[in-house]
Amino acid sequence: MKIEHVFFDLDHTLWDFEKNSALTFEKIFLENKIDLKIEDFLKVYVPLNLQYWKLYRNEKVSKEALRYERLKKSFDAVNYNVSDALIDTLATAYIDNLSNFNHLFEGTLELLDYLKEKKYSLHIITNGFEEVQNKKMINSKLYPYFEQIITSESVGVKKPDARVFEHALEVSKANKENSIMIGDSLEADIHGALKVGLSAIHCVFDATTPVDKNINVVTSLLEIKQYL
Repeated sequence: MKIEHVFFDLDHTLWDFEKNSALTFEKIFLENKIDLKIEDFLKVYVPLNLQYWKLYRNEKVSKEALRYERLKKSFDAVNYNVSDALIDTLATAYIDNLSNFNHLFEGTLELLDYLKEKKYSLHIITNGFEEVQNKKMINSKLYPYFEQIITSESVGVKKPDARVFEHALEVSKANKENSIMIGDSLEADIHGALKVGLSAIHCVFDATTPVDKNINVVTSLLEIKQYL
């Protein structure tokens, strides 16, 4: 069947999470007088954050533990002493400010305009926190492009759980045979979608990202046009 429904991940796929996250930390460190080079902090925070999101996907840590522990362990790793109260303040400030920075990956709007012109129905499936993801979508001007925005919190389970994709298909009135998932996470987005029967395209914007040679890979968003 011809593809009619295109499901996108948000963070690391359309919305440039690492860039926006770095700008957020610069702002809240300055406001809270954290005397630490942002580069030194991010060097340990970025991989720790990815580890904690994997634990969160697999129900190994709670939302609250993720928010606290990724900061606590990062400060410990760079030997910077902060109180639990300040970590709580930073964790809240980070979430409050993250959606105020809205850099998108190059080609995002051009690709979405192209897909809308081709009459595809576009949807988002994201594991991100619901209150933050909706703000990101609105502030970055992405919201009008998408018919359904499915968050893991609204479903009660996270990608790659099959129930997220099944729920997405149901609310979008889509069939798996005419649907495709596009995302950056091989585990959560690609393998999760393939197990349910959707097609998939893997966005690999970082040369260190593991790939599956049996799956279509793009290194820029505009390459997706060759498949749709």
